[in-house]
Amino acid sequence: MTKKRIMVVEDEGITAMRIKRSLEDMGYTVSSTVFSGEEAVEKAEQEKPDLVLMDIVLRGKMDGIEAARQIHSNFNIPVVYLTAHSDDKMLKRIKKTEPLGYIIKPFDEREE
Repeated sequence: MTKKRIMVVEDEGITAMRIKRSLEDMGYTVSSTVFSGEEAVEKAEQEKPDLVLMDIVLRGKMDGIEAARQIHSNFNIPVVYLTAHSDDKMLKRIKKTEPLGYIIKPFDEREE
């Protein structure tokens, strides 16, 4: 069986490394780790991962919600958000991108 490939989009290096390690420990392949929305869209087109884990607040001009919208609509790749922010306005923007869901940070990989 082929390992599922996941792209991690997280602008905090230590958090990105922790997520990558956790995913690999669970048997997934991390296709890439990127730090900006612009880079996420570019890498998604190149790599076609099975899933994108997307932080909302990112470096650069494009936030994670806009990057997820483009990735989902252009490449039909599912997105799960990673966020420490969850106000009503942001949640409305998130819902428009049709995500698989979202995970509130900080998180514990042992939680189910």
